Amino acid sequence: MSDLRKISIDGQELEVDGAMTLIQACEQAGVEVPRFCYHERLSIAGNCRMCLVEVVGGPPKPAASCAMQVRDLRPGPEGQAPQVKTNSPMVKKAREGVMEFLLINHPLDCPICDQGGECDLQDQAMAYGVDFSRFREPKRAVDDFDLGPLVGTQMTRCISCTRCVRFTTEVAGLTTMGQTGRGEDSEITAYLGETLDSNLQGNIIDLCPVGALTSKPYAFTARPWELTKTESVDVMDALGSNIRVDCKGREVMRFLPRNHDGVNEEWISDKTRFVWDGLRRQRLDRPYIRENDKLRPATWPEALGKAAEALNGASKIAGLVGDLASVEAAYALKELVEGKGGAVECRTDGAKLPAGNRSGYVGTATIEDIDDAQRILLIGTNPRDEAPVLNARIRKAWLKGARVALLGEAVDLTYDYAHYGSDRAALADLAKQDHSDKHDVPGVIVLGQGAITGADGAAVLATAMQLAEAAQVKLLILHTAAGRVGAMDAGCVTEGGVEVALDGADVVYALGADEMDIPAGPTVIYQGSHGDRGAHRADIILPAAAYTEEQGLFVNTEGRPQLALRASFPPGEAKENWAILRALSAELGAALPYDSLAQLRQKLVGDVPHLAQIDQVPENAWQPLPAGALGDGAFTAAVQDFYLTNPIARASSLMAELSANAHARSQSAIAAE
Repeated sequence: MSDLRKISIDGQELEVDGAMTLIQACEQAGVEVPRFCYHERLSIAGNCRMCLVEVVGGPPKPAASCAMQVRDLRPGPEGQAPQVKTNSPMVKKAREGVMEFLLINHPLDCPICDQGGECDLQDQAMAYGVDFSRFREPKRAVDDFDLGPLVGTQMTRCISCTRCVRFTTEVAGLTTMGQTGRGEDSEITAYLGETLDSNLQGNIIDLCPVGALTSKPYAFTARPWELTKTESVDVMDALGSNIRVDCKGREVMRFLPRNHDGVNEEWISDKTRFVWDGLRRQRLDRPYIRENDKLRPATWPEALGKAAEALNGASKIAGLVGDLASVEAAYALKELVEGKGGAVECRTDGAKLPAGNRSGYVGTATIEDIDDAQRILLIGTNPRDEAPVLNARIRKAWLKGARVALLGEAVDLTYDYAHYGSDRAALADLAKQDHSDKHDVPGVIVLGQGAITGADGAAVLATAMQLAEAAQVKLLILHTAAGRVGAMDAGCVTEGGVEVALDGADVVYALGADEMDIPAGPTVIYQGSHGDRGAHRADIILPAAAYTEEQGLFVNTEGRPQLALRASFPPGEAKENWAILRALSAELGAALPYDSLAQLRQKLVGDVPHLAQIDQVPENAWQPLPAGALGDGAFTAAVQDFYLTNPIARASSLMAELSANAHARSQSAIAAE
């Protein structure tokens, strides 16, 4: 039950929840209060003192608005609403004093500091500081420490706001960073000189209000005012994190998170943030044709003519939709291949997802349901590697008291969980139990792709759905491929799966399908952005745009359609995916019925209406699957190497270094050995 209280802020009276802090009440009133240490997603530290306000009738000194609740204020002598002033002479003088203290030891690095132009300290010194300093003594300096290849440190700039410490401890689940020493000897450091072992560490770069923590790969390459900023969606995992793509000219310089409470809050994984160097390397920028077992460069008319010739002469065509394909590209491929009597398949990893049953391949839970869940069961998944931001959300629920259980390989998930076993027998036992005593307790079952890629995948999925029904909890299918749900929505599925689609095919059209080995025999037409596994096997290569270089719809793991916008242009002669398929269909003499992306979307939405509801999660009708026989054996994780899951990541030298570091860390001997 909410405890509403009246409060007057700068003469404006409003009613707010008594549990709110004064800084939150000021935000509701539309009054800006400066802050360095306060962050709405982290615990309250109250140590920068920049958010001081005056409480009328309170003690004759300013109060820290981040650490005082509205219910702690006393009403006026005649019962008037308590008064708070944010711009009185007392507050102005207090803020100037705090700013002067913060700048005592802060170096004048602004011309060479990576934070220049987007620095909270710069902005607030301009808005709330004074134009002089009374400090004449030497400034202190602090040694920098090594946090690894991602986060650069210049700790002399640090103002001890402790945001990085609180993030790594509370959200990422690390105990590596902290503050040591007292007085002027106090410094933020990594205990025992450890580097950060987390898939979320890049977020402390955004959190740092000064230039103490910066992005090592991005350092000294661009200034914020030189960059073109484009809002888009991430495709490194299936969560669909909202991102901002910053480009300098034609080159992508960095990825930053955008706030979206329903998906990624304001965090992104390190792969999402640092994969941009993979967009520059190993790119396919011209068509190729294989002759005498060697690929040679070709022109577009030549390559399209050769592809049309192969398709027209084929007795059976198989279309494969890759993990990073947008819904439009998958839909255009389906129309093209099915128009020639072929079959299209998107479940290239062999996942037994049911066609046409959205509750079976998406589930019924939203990502936000995890926040309120009191019971969370993970089946055959390691969310720390498959969707690190989702894992942070599960950790947040665990910190609030949720009980987490895992059926699958025992791994470090950054929180405690009950381990129910690692094989199919444990799942069968759990499904037989009576769960009626927990019907009133909200819960979520998270089912990973590792559980449903085996031969008995359909039976595992049916058992998980049966379990969700018995316990009256929601089901979330956790995908690993960003393009999978959208391709399933578009109907890119074959009865019997990928084996049946490929069986007897003499032409395979691979749309960015790099995560599987295409058997020897058929002619392979590969359309994609990188010279990865699919291009090595190809007979004809059609160079296409990557996800930052074309507009596209992506449906995330909870079934939410989101729009990725174009931030830059494809290199060389590479073209947009849908346009290549449209041009090829004209060569075949059966042109697809759209000449623009808008017309393609119109037709797509006509066939799949819920794709028009951008950024909304449609409700899925519950259709349980018929029970099947569970096999034997333990569940295996779908992601073996977090940093190298797709062609863009495998082209990135930074991802290769991170993967090697993670491997070395897992192999390192312990002292007692």
